[in-house]
Amino acid sequence: MDFLSSNTSLMLQRSMDFLWTKQSCILDNVANAETPNYKTKYVTFEESLQQAVQSAYSDSTSAVKEMRDAIQGASISVQEAEESTRMDENGVNITEQMVELTRNGYQLQYVMNAISSDLTLIRTAITG
Repeated sequence: MDFLSSNTSLMLQRSMDFLWTKQSCILDNVANAETPNYKTKYVTFEESLQQAVQSAYSDSTSAVKEMRDAIQGASISVQEAEESTRMDENGVNITEQMVELTRNGYQLQYVMNAISSDLTLIRTAITG
């Protein structure tokens, strides 16, 4: 199995998918902070990934393929929060969303640096 189709690169790809989806939801929340009856959106992925990996690990006969299937099978889903504390039934806490936006930005930067580092290693191996 080559590096470009390794479990590591697949996990980095899935992480970017999750983080971009999360970024989009956070920005939607911030944009709708004053919209009556708007419910805060959030994204789940970690729980699905953890369950899939644990399941693959427990009944693993071919660990690499099982982990690959687990990573690909973990679902990214957008949920709506049920609670709202404001009188207009808007559930967006702008301070909380800004903290999440900052944290998500750092996570995106970390994953992009990991991808860049891996691609640099490949480029070095090719060019010598």
